[in-house]
Amino acid sequence: MRFSPLVDRVAGKGADAWRIHWEATRQRAEGRELILLTVGDPDQPPPAVLIDATAESLRRGRTGYSPIVGYPEVRAAVAAKHAARTGRPCTADNVVLVPGAQAGLYCALQCLAGPGDEIVVPEPMYATYEAVAGATGARLVNVPLRPEVGFHIDLAALEAAITPATRVLWINTPHNPTGAVMTRAEVEAVAALARRHDLWVLSDEVYADLAFTGAHTSPWALPDMAERTVVISSLSKSHAAPGLRFGWIVCPEPMAKHLFNLLLCMLYGGPPFIQDGALAALTTDPPEVAALRADYARRATLMSGLLKDAPNCRTAPPEGGMFVLLDVRGTGMSSEAFAFGLLEAEGVAVLPADGFGPSAAGHLRISLTQPDAVLTEGGRRIVRFAERVAAH
Repeated sequence: MRFSPLVDRVAGKGADAWRIHWEATRQRAEGRELILLTVGDPDQPPPAVLIDATAESLRRGRTGYSPIVGYPEVRAAVAAKHAARTGRPCTADNVVLVPGAQAGLYCALQCLAGPGDEIVVPEPMYATYEAVAGATGARLVNVPLRPEVGFHIDLAALEAAITPATRVLWINTPHNPTGAVMTRAEVEAVAALARRHDLWVLSDEVYADLAFTGAHTSPWALPDMAERTVVISSLSKSHAAPGLRFGWIVCPEPMAKHLFNLLLCMLYGGPPFIQDGALAALTTDPPEVAALRADYARRATLMSGLLKDAPNCRTAPPEGGMFVLLDVRGTGMSSEAFAFGLLEAEGVAVLPADGFGPSAAGHLRISLTQPDAVLTEGGRRIVRFAERVAAH
């Protein structure tokens, strides 16, 4: 039997990035004790107010259908949070609720680009981006982020990648996997390109609450950008609640109407009890959110400090997010060979970053989603393995 061409377009190479993670989880299921530093799944509990409100909503029987794009009061709470962050107007009419940032990216791009269009995105990039863009039928155009400049955007290269077919400039800050945080000047330069070439800016801001070294800047915050900016975020990272699958799209009102039509035939609304829990979290200031940011900033410094002792390897503390990149090119091993060797010899699982794009080749992405003691032991094992490699 034949399948739609869509199945080929969503089979992106980024799926290969998770190969070592699947192997590590298989070994753990068979009883091997491992330190898993592969995925950004927070180890901390979500804010108590979020859990309590969600549970209470379930007890009240809030399991029926909900409005297609979400309850107005929940959308208004997201809008208030976004307006406070950006200093620009945002209302419930600018907000569409979706099951997580991943769904938000998928739905947004379905409305922004199609066959014959081009989407420009810096790489390395999150591993699902290729397939999400492929689902639209548009062509993904990559612009390298070079490790020599801390994986910050090359604005000249970004402009050179724009053609008459370009429809979207897609940015992610704080950045996964590199931990780079775009400066306000960099975001302003991207915005200027978008205005000059009449382009959309799609901004993945799921790590916005985890910027360590400076304030996060959204393109929505800039003059004359709200009409061409689409922001994606969620509670997954900021509130340590990826399993709740609560995310949102902030966009111009005309786009929100198109998203209504898409979600009507795709999701038909989201769980009311999840939205009730999210509303409680969004309308309070849970202390756990600030604690999460402090946790990841401390852990980033801890892991980066440990890895400085790894021979022939290089690292630098990330500017945000929940990962550290380790450059292992000096060992003479590929990142995949190093990662699988590390798993076999030391029982530590990390992700080869090659699956995020060629500019990350030779790097490992190390998740900080473990307690300090586990991270310390994992870092020491990585250093020990690098010493063993150097001795040969």
